[in-house]
Amino acid sequence: MHTILLTTLNARYAHTALGLRYLYANLHELQSETKIIEFTMNEQIQSIAEDLLKHAPRIIGIGVYIWNAAQSAELIQTLKKVSPQTIIVLGGPEAGYQPHRVDFSKADYIISGEGEVAFYDLCKKLLSPVRPEPVEGFHGSTGSPRTETPHFIKAPLPDLKEINLPYTAFNDEDVEHRYIYVEASRGCPFECEFCLSSIDEKVRNFPLDQLLEEFETLWQRGARSFKFIDRTFNLNMTFANRILDFFLSKEPPYFAHFEVIPDHFPDVLKEKIKLFPAGSLQLEIGIQTLDPVIAKGINRPLKLEKIFENLRFLENETHAHMHLDLIVGLPGETLEGFGRNLDKLVSLTHSEIQIGILKNLSGTTLSRHDQVHGMIYSDIPPYDILQNNHLSFEQIQKMKRFARFWDIFYNSGSFTKTVPLLWREGSVFDGFYAFSEWIYTQTLSTWKISLDRQITLIHTYLCEHNDKEIVEAALVEDLATRPEKTIPFFLRQSTIEKKEKEAKAVTPKRQAKRST
Repeated sequence: MHTILLTTLNARYAHTALGLRYLYANLHELQSETKIIEFTMNEQIQSIAEDLLKHAPRIIGIGVYIWNAAQSAELIQTLKKVSPQTIIVLGGPEAGYQPHRVDFSKADYIISGEGEVAFYDLCKKLLSPVRPEPVEGFHGSTGSPRTETPHFIKAPLPDLKEINLPYTAFNDEDVEHRYIYVEASRGCPFECEFCLSSIDEKVRNFPLDQLLEEFETLWQRGARSFKFIDRTFNLNMTFANRILDFFLSKEPPYFAHFEVIPDHFPDVLKEKIKLFPAGSLQLEIGIQTLDPVIAKGINRPLKLEKIFENLRFLENETHAHMHLDLIVGLPGETLEGFGRNLDKLVSLTHSEIQIGILKNLSGTTLSRHDQVHGMIYSDIPPYDILQNNHLSFEQIQKMKRFARFWDIFYNSGSFTKTVPLLWREGSVFDGFYAFSEWIYTQTLSTWKISLDRQITLIHTYLCEHNDKEIVEAALVEDLATRPEKTIPFFLRQSTIEKKEKEAKAVTPKRQAKRST
């Protein structure tokens, strides 16, 4: 049995909840009574509740995020009906920022902000044999749980030099089979209005020597995949260089993922990035928009020439894999403007370009644009935009399908030779938009489209607009690494016919040589 349970619903099994491990690492004498139990959001809610209540916990702490908010609300309702005496404490960005658009009213406490210290203090008071006194930050007269509305605790920012690091809380299964999330800093100096990180404008760093010791321990345990959640990894060059040096001192294979600022790549950083072997370094680069007017409207700094220069460098002089982000639906941006952004990025790099739909997260200041730009959002997670003055509901729906098909055909890397035929010498956006419109008429779905079906669809579409031999040559090249028997029959047959035609063309020349 465990007195305290820490839980969340991850998007998938490979993910791990770093926030839960921070709470666990800072529970001090209560740690021996605490257990982390993670689930995935696709599991049955009542089964999750059953698994949790088997431990007869007095307190359950739940991490709530945009992807699991609805399921978490259902879990809270179930737990409270079955075990009303169990105290439920919520944390995470979806619970910690208001207004709540999901019903968390059955929870007992909600901690807003970084909860390492606040959660420990709350648990100590709740588990004290003496009736707890009112807790600073609670909305209510006592520290005891109540059923009307949750007590809301605004957690003070902890001193990162004082809190315990969470990395020993990754168990052997995590190290062997799951992502290891790490961070070297918290906060962001920028004020982009769509992002929760802009709320904490001050960047705070963890003690670097201690951090690297923890990374070394993880490495010795077998960890080889490190995903940094810092919002601005390359802001502090001292930190960035020493962390990169940590990986460069190791024998590949390994994988390190960083989120970086696109306009800040000093020469010393460039030289280090050049040294990483292929497959070892991934850089997530939040472009979002390339329009200076749109960027200024959402308080996003944009140094275009620096961005273009750095993207060219990363594309042409390094082995780094880039993951670039663009957003559809930003206040004031038209579909044509988004299309120009996409065209420009494709001209600069062959890397993955993630197309996202704007979301209005609680805690951000994005709502100030609602009246001027006619911004209308869904009230259901992930709170994505439904329409605005420049994009109708129908256009947003089409762009959601565009983004999904872009993932399938462009970002997947399955059709690197074939997909460019969709636009040849024209606009990338226009060419792919027409294809996405057509393909939806064929599938009426954006999900569960097998690779064979993808091949057939893109072949059919391209052959209506291009020379069939060019299309099939590109497809055969893309599929060259697949076993021949897995290549669709029509392509195998086409290849055989092409070889026979070439053989016939060569035969008369050979006969002519023999007769002379």
